[in-house]
Amino acid sequence: MRRFISFGPAFVVMLTIAVVLLAVPAAVRRIGAAETSAKIVLAQRSLDDDDILERISTATRAIATSVRPSLVHIDVSSGGRRQFGRSSGSGWVYNDDGIIVTNAHVVRGGERITVQFADGRVVETEDIRGEHFFADPYTDVAIIKVPKGTGLFPIHRATGIQPQQGDHVFAFGSPFGFKFSMTQGIVSGLGRNPVSAMEEGGFTNFIQTDAAVNPGNSGGPLVDTKGRMIGMSVAIATGRHSQGSTDEESGDSAGISFAIPLGTIESVVKQLLEHGEVSRGLLGIMFNDIQSRIVDEKGYRGTGVRVRSVTPDGPADKAGLKAGDIITAVDEESVSESNVLRSVISSRRPGEEVKLKVWQEGEFKSLGVVLTERPKDDMLRDGAFGALARYGMRVESSSKGPRITFVIPESRAATAGFERGQRITKVGDKVANDAEDFYLKVGQMGLLLGRKIGITVTESDAATETEPKTIQIQILH
Repeated sequence: MRRFISFGPAFVVMLTIAVVLLAVPAAVRRIGAAETSAKIVLAQRSLDDDDILERISTATRAIATSVRPSLVHIDVSSGGRRQFGRSSGSGWVYNDDGIIVTNAHVVRGGERITVQFADGRVVETEDIRGEHFFADPYTDVAIIKVPKGTGLFPIHRATGIQPQQGDHVFAFGSPFGFKFSMTQGIVSGLGRNPVSAMEEGGFTNFIQTDAAVNPGNSGGPLVDTKGRMIGMSVAIATGRHSQGSTDEESGDSAGISFAIPLGTIESVVKQLLEHGEVSRGLLGIMFNDIQSRIVDEKGYRGTGVRVRSVTPDGPADKAGLKAGDIITAVDEESVSESNVLRSVISSRRPGEEVKLKVWQEGEFKSLGVVLTERPKDDMLRDGAFGALARYGMRVESSSKGPRITFVIPESRAATAGFERGQRITKVGDKVANDAEDFYLKVGQMGLLLGRKIGITVTESDAATETEPKTIQIQILH
């Protein structure tokens, strides 16, 4: 008997498997899509019910609306009509009288300075008592003036309020020429000392933030969540300058920026407006520039500044400060290292009383110290010495007055016409008596602010002396 084989059941099974293989993924996709759709609906309902992010955006927009009218973009040119040099930066309106505050390095050497407001107006600056600007190179703070009138909106300032690590902040300025920009971050640290940010060995005590700051932000305000200014952008850390740089050509931000605290700015601006220069407080102590944790034999463990010696009959001595004491705070502002102490005291005016928190003889004490004035030639001499060293020349005293003892070949000093052995007779129209007097005078005449100074030199040897000649010097960077 021949056997017949039926393929019907097998075909049905195979067809069923095929249908399942095709239908199940589609069903899974439909289920997945339904779940995703449900999640979207729930998420949207959550966003609709909770407007926290919208409130944050509303608050951020309010900060921008509040600050933007006080922000300015600054263009600077030097070299007169020929405009050999050009630079730009940011600034902010200080008061109704047309005073604008920015960084000293933004306007350094400026002979033509224009200011643009957020509403599009562009104005030329006015002279302040015959000067293009007044500045303090040691804190990198400068003031310029625009015509007084309508459309000036002074920025709200957080006077007397100390920022704290973790505070949300916003930086305003013109990064890479993108005017009136705004970025956000937090206060990353306080009392920072980026060693290369202050070119002339100036005062730091900076606020560190992670707000995006780039070349062009210099001079722009750093504000808090109330739209109040707490500092002014001054330097960034880059891949090239991890210790901080004010150089506009130094590269992109590496996520770390620095700002001058408002307390320092207000003290400097007030003095520049009243006197055209800055007087600095002096405590009258010596201390070591050591940044390390202090372990005291009488029980103190922590940071601060240990006093090495006290000037007899000076401010600190009269207040009861002694050698070996540890200063931990000034006016309730923590002092973690010597640079912070130096900056805080120097931002105070002579005659002002400060309260020191001091570890003395095994206990904390509060000492009130009335500051005296720091000698002006202290900073002027050291700053001018550093600037001329980078310019490429060194000056020392001789029996016939200040003499150039070293000129770097192909440096700016050599190109200008300075040579080793030249004797300096005058700075401007003033006689230079020795090297100390020379450095002091070039500092007083604005060397650190980029102003042109005429230096009269003569070639001389034991027998003859050439006719004097005047060489113009200007240091912009």
